[in-house]
Amino acid sequence: MDNYTLTNDEITVVIASKGAELQRLYSNQTQLEYLWNGDPAFWGKKSPVLFPIVGGLKENTFYYNEKSYQLNRHGFARDMEFEVIYQDATSISFLLEADETTRKNYPFQFEFFVYYELLDNTVVVSYFVKNTDEKDILFSVGAHPAFALPLVAETEFSDYYLLFNKNEQTGHYPLAANGLIETKATPLLNNTNKLPLTKSLFYNDAIIFKSLQSNRISIVSDKTEHGLTMLFDNFPYMGIWSSKDANFICLEPWCGVADNIDTNQQLINKEGINILPPKKTFSRTWGVRLF
Repeated sequence: MDNYTLTNDEITVVIASKGAELQRLYSNQTQLEYLWNGDPAFWGKKSPVLFPIVGGLKENTFYYNEKSYQLNRHGFARDMEFEVIYQDATSISFLLEADETTRKNYPFQFEFFVYYELLDNTVVVSYFVKNTDEKDILFSVGAHPAFALPLVAETEFSDYYLLFNKNEQTGHYPLAANGLIETKATPLLNNTNKLPLTKSLFYNDAIIFKSLQSNRISIVSDKTEHGLTMLFDNFPYMGIWSSKDANFICLEPWCGVADNIDTNQQLINKEGINILPPKKTFSRTWGVRLF
């Protein structure tokens, strides 16, 4: 595994070749580290890339063309070594290609690119999935960055809240004990653009939204001028999570979601699955603006 650094006047990021995973998100202006430190006592990752599934499968198994395949939660990309195919001072492109190992658990040919670019005080992350197969490929993709919270000294986790850029009238979909999603929503946001953060909010695992109206979520506090804004478009799902009593919050834009409790485990019928024809490319982009 190698680490790669991008920097401009505003921010510095470090990305590992393993999993194309963000390792640092540092503001040269505020001198604050915005990314979780990866303490394995709580959660040893920092910003895994989720592909070719998001969330868990029932019994870690899906069926395709009457054959069964096994994938662990969030897929294999986060644990694989990516190849760097381009880098300059403020951008880098990583590539993961299908091989004999991936085909054992995922019977599709693909090229998966993860591209990072610095634009002033924002890191922009793009995913490109290219179908190099002769048939449609089925997949999900998503992000899982963990942001340090509290962000600044003399503040606490509960001093912060999430600020949505639109008022939301929506519930969230709880995870059952087996990691599958319930089919009915639990009320949460009642015509508001604000979600106060407490550690107990995540004692029953992630909060999962379907079809938010917002495409911006900020982490802010009335006790500091510093925070961040996540920018995301065309991601139908949003996961918000923290490990129990940990000092981080994950904002996770997803194109895909865990199996629900009524799943028949057929990949073609999986909620949130994307179907990509041969020679076509699927792309999604999210970003984080620091302040």
